[in-house]
Amino acid sequence: MTDAEELRRRARELLAAHPPADTDRLDFLRARFDAGLAWVHYPQGLGGLGVPRSLQGVVDAELQAADAPDNDPRRIGIGLGMAAPTILKYGTEEQKRRYLRPLWTGEEVWCQLFSEPGAGSDLAALGTRAVRAGEDWTVNGQKVWTSSAHIARWAILIARTDPDVPKHAGITYFICDMTDPGVEVRPLRQITGEAEFNEVFLTDVRVPDDRRLGEVGDGWRVAQTTLMNERVSIGGMALPREGGMIGPVSKTWRERPELRTHELHQRLLKLWVEAEVSRLTAERLRQQLVAGQPGYEGSGMKLAFARLNQEISGLEVELRGEEGLLYDDWTMRRPELVDFIGRDAGYRYLRSKGNSIEGGTSEILLNIVAERVLGLPAEPRTDKDVAWKDLAR
Repeated sequence: MTDAEELRRRARELLAAHPPADTDRLDFLRARFDAGLAWVHYPQGLGGLGVPRSLQGVVDAELQAADAPDNDPRRIGIGLGMAAPTILKYGTEEQKRRYLRPLWTGEEVWCQLFSEPGAGSDLAALGTRAVRAGEDWTVNGQKVWTSSAHIARWAILIARTDPDVPKHAGITYFICDMTDPGVEVRPLRQITGEAEFNEVFLTDVRVPDDRRLGEVGDGWRVAQTTLMNERVSIGGMALPREGGMIGPVSKTWRERPELRTHELHQRLLKLWVEAEVSRLTAERLRQQLVAGQPGYEGSGMKLAFARLNQEISGLEVELRGEEGLLYDDWTMRRPELVDFIGRDAGYRYLRSKGNSIEGGTSEILLNIVAERVLGLPAEPRTDKDVAWKDLAR
């Protein structure tokens, strides 16, 4: 039985064998993974020790105190928050050993090839086709809103393998090599001026069958693991008090008394309390994860995250008055991560508009909460038993 004291001992042994000041960053991260201190709740040999997730903080505290390098989690969030849990649950032993270590160390960045121009909110209607060709699959189609595709080595991909069955039943889940012939990544410039997102065109891309996750035709069930983890990673992130979007506006309020009005004060107080409630609820959700896989509660957290970010950023622009209309940099660039806090109020206001779209639109998440959490009657669906090829498009 590994307890907190044993984990501290192991962390100190790692630091003694690989002093952060004298060890290459990547070498240290690899050693940490091999010592089972990457994600302690994962199995031994896969970066963990098979102990409760709640003990991860013990390791993190020891390593942070020694100024040890981290794996830049914001840059590899899709790999950590979506791909890894899905590979752990559905991957073969060979797949787990091949992908998890370089994923966690950040050597290989991951992206998500799910949404399509005609299948966003109705993701199960996707039309990207994968046709079996011996030991490979030939994939053709288009994906859109793909974060990090321009820097990714691997992608988690869902494609239609059987058009003759209802839409949820004919989907299979794959791992796609983003460097393969036929994969074309094009930037999508956003309202912020950046091209953080991409569209991806797949033309006769060959995907070996040993890069399939789960059974053929079972991709929708596999994708639910990805989607539920995605919503937890977006809406349930760990923050200190006044972390996130509420921090900059609170700082401005304290430092710029000349901008204050009674009406803005009342709105700030309301949003500050809501942000703190959301932060504590996210902490409770993360503690529930100790007991197993995330449930549909993550959809509620992601809903709150989107609404709060949009309301808080709107308040910040109003508080700053004419200054809030300024924008620091509209240069077209392709960033490796989203930095809400490092930019100005105008950027936060514009970028937060995407929060109610990415990771599941707020409208779809409201349905999920209503049906799966509150147990309300489901909306009528006339296409449940209709073959995908017969659906109106």
